Amino acid sequence: MASGTTTLTDPLLNLRRSIAANKAPLAATSPEPVAPSDAIKSLSIATHLQFSDPQFQSFPLDTPTRFVSSGNPVDLRSIYFAWEKKDVAIPDYIASAQQLNEDLVAAGGAGGKVQNLVFVERLDLITWLEGASDESEYIKPLDSEQSAAQAAESAQVASGATGGVATVPSGAAGARPGKTIDPRLQEIYNGERRMGDRNTILRGIKPTDFSHVRKSAEIFLGRSRPRTGQQSSTAANISSNPALVNLPKKAGRRPDPIILLSPSASSLLRLSNIKTFLDSGTYSPADSASSANLLHITRILPSIDPQRPLRFILVDTPEQFKPDYWNRVVAVFTTGQTWQFKSYKWQSAPELFKNALGIYVGWKGDDVPGTVKGWGRGVISAQIEKWNQQHGTQGRWRDREVVEGIWSQIEESMRSKGWGKDGGPSAAR
Repeated sequence: MASGTTTLTDPLLNLRRSIAANKAPLAATSPEPVAPSDAIKSLSIATHLQFSDPQFQSFPLDTPTRFVSSGNPVDLRSIYFAWEKKDVAIPDYIASAQQLNEDLVAAGGAGGKVQNLVFVERLDLITWLEGASDESEYIKPLDSEQSAAQAAESAQVASGATGGVATVPSGAAGARPGKTIDPRLQEIYNGERRMGDRNTILRGIKPTDFSHVRKSAEIFLGRSRPRTGQQSSTAANISSNPALVNLPKKAGRRPDPIILLSPSASSLLRLSNIKTFLDSGTYSPADSASSANLLHITRILPSIDPQRPLRFILVDTPEQFKPDYWNRVVAVFTTGQTWQFKSYKWQSAPELFKNALGIYVGWKGDDVPGTVKGWGRGVISAQIEKWNQQHGTQGRWRDREVVEGIWSQIEESMRSKGWGKDGGPSAAR
């Protein structure tokens, strides 16, 4: 956990703390404190972002942050702009960023440029700022130099080299003339113990010889590759050492699987109602006025990981995808309209449904489109009771059975493609 000093000097941590405290930062044209009523509304003319919790801090909006996109740090203005636009659709976010860039370079603008974050970067940033996650693959860790210096200083305190409350004899060299210490105070000093911190307690002050660890590691990390004749001997050394055989492997961060929805207006399931359907097992009509552009749902799939739930990302367009995101697509909801796949990596339906499970959801009693039937076993069909405006969601208990069947098929498809407890697909597709 970051120290209080680090929190005050890091703009990302200040923004996260202000969001948690529900105290929005104020945009201003100078580093001097401003009242909420005098705050600047437009980021195109603001030059500073001011925080009041736990104490006043002001950062220039062009300050680079620890959030990295394409290898470059993202400035505070782009971070705060992404947070302000967290609820808008992707096209609206892109259009707003273009408009802000034009205003920044116009007369009276603050100058600079807002960086447009791709949707997965923006999702990670918003999740981290809201406190829903304590880690992000796009945020660099805090500088460890300060903590390392503190640990070294604490070790010196514990060892008696520096710090602590030293006893000062009345006749000690360097003492001021005539300086005396009350005997009772001296007795208190003599009874005090120099204290360390958690780093000192964990590491201790006694030198420890770890040369045996290096010898064991040489089996895995030899200076040169083992020759053909040496491979068998190396394997024998590993198998003869139980500690090395049971050495745990470092688990990487498990990627989030992606589910693509159909953007068609005729689709029964869209971003406005898919969460209620897949999470609660209840269907309700889609809301055409909704501006949501991505969602995430968490669910435990017992055959993949019975302990940790998987977080699924749901989107209706792949326009912000990076090439490796397609390896994470596990399911595609479709209405049978092939124009949906024009922007996909796999534009042919047979090829698409070899790599991801296809799902068609229609009304009970209606015929399944012939195109869906022609796609074969790569697409499953599910039918739900027709919506009755008079009864609403009451009596829709059969929806839960349909939803559980869909999740069962998604789980089976993911398992067959190599999804497991510690990672995504076993090979790139």
